[in-house]
Amino acid sequence: MTAKAQIGVTGLAVMGRNLARNLARHGHTVAVHNRSYGRTKELVEEFGHEGTFLPAETAEQFVASLERPRRVVIMVKAGKATDAVIDEFAPLLEEGDMIVDAGNAHFADTRRREAALKERGLHFVGTGVSGGEEGALHGPAIMPGGSKESYEALGPLLEDIAAKVDGEPCCAHVGPDGAGHFVKMVHNGIEYADMQLIAEAYDLLRQAGGHSPAEIAEVFRGWNSGRLGSYLIEITAEVLGHTDAATGQAFVDVVLDQAQQKGTGSWTVQTALDLGVPVSGIAEAVFARALSGGASVREAAAGLPGPTPSVVGGSLVEDVEQALFASKIVAYAQGFQQIQAASAEYGWDIDPGAMARIWRDGCIIRAKFLEHIRVAYDKAPELQSLLVDDYFLEAVGGAQEAWRRVVVTAAQQGIPAPGFATALAYYDGLRAKRLPAALIQGQRDFFGAHTYRRTDREGSFHVLWAGDRSEVEG
Repeated sequence: MTAKAQIGVTGLAVMGRNLARNLARHGHTVAVHNRSYGRTKELVEEFGHEGTFLPAETAEQFVASLERPRRVVIMVKAGKATDAVIDEFAPLLEEGDMIVDAGNAHFADTRRREAALKERGLHFVGTGVSGGEEGALHGPAIMPGGSKESYEALGPLLEDIAAKVDGEPCCAHVGPDGAGHFVKMVHNGIEYADMQLIAEAYDLLRQAGGHSPAEIAEVFRGWNSGRLGSYLIEITAEVLGHTDAATGQAFVDVVLDQAQQKGTGSWTVQTALDLGVPVSGIAEAVFARALSGGASVREAAAGLPGPTPSVVGGSLVEDVEQALFASKIVAYAQGFQQIQAASAEYGWDIDPGAMARIWRDGCIIRAKFLEHIRVAYDKAPELQSLLVDDYFLEAVGGAQEAWRRVVVTAAQQGIPAPGFATALAYYDGLRAKRLPAALIQGQRDFFGAHTYRRTDREGSFHVLWAGDRSEVEG
């Protein structure tokens, strides 16, 4: 009897290849397939010793080598390429089989594909995978959506290869249809904000603190051993401590200051606008990348007047650490609020505490304080904002004086710090007893008769601005 594979991977670029290797290393027989068979042969020839691979030249051979229910993992470029692979494989599958999209698809596409395949009796599992190439090989954070039935058959394999924290896999069923890809999208949005804040911290320490990249690398290494400990803080120290071999300069000084992006940050912001959730920190990070890439505009504006940064010294390093921690908390709070809003909108019933748990390792935003986020949501699953949890309330309250000093210093020195400033503005907006939105609503009523509500009684009202300015019910 010919051996069958427990799972198959089609699309053997670096991420697909490493995911297949990870599965094989954990003792699973893995069917492998690629549009060009040469890449399939290379995988088996180079890594065949790591486990059992069943190479297939055609889609038909690939599907025939899988045990039922068939688990087909597709690792191809999001968009039309994904649809093309689904169209190729779906006719070859039978009721109860599943297609697992482990790429960075837009959650709306995942919802569309899931609904279409459900009509054919197939499970479609949109799955977020974070951790990059190394994570795919050594243990990523995995965020599968889809039906509970599909997770019963697929989940044990994914949990097996996921990163582990104290023996717990960084993998959990997120929710129906597009929930997995939605959560991965927000993960990436938080990643944008986190990276922007770290970059601003570096810029302030360099321009206002007078520290060299090597010195700042040591600062970040120290921070990584404390409450800011995270993958992004760790690699920041490595990048800042690296010397360019060609010039002997600090590596960061020879890198063009134009940050690129692939789109998931923009998706996060666009979706937040649709949901009415203010993810201002994530939005500012996306816009900061766009500004950095606007070379011609920056060149034209290079002569704009402003202060020249000077070294301020003092407690700047300590203040920046406080501002960075508080601003990171805001970024995560906004991301989790967006997940909760989408869960309510689409009926996903996402457990935010479980999301914090699976982000503790394997993914790009893994950080020590995710354990505190997990605890916060486990205590209060309907928590309105992380900022009102006892731990984070105390942390941000203790940091706010330093946080305000940092934002003031950046403004006075002419050093752009939109992430820090926006996070602080959001915090102050939340805690304000009364916002100037009352005036905005009054303006809307004046020019568009959009009505307003009163503080002293129920109902909607309108002032006859063009008439005698009496109030009528709206």
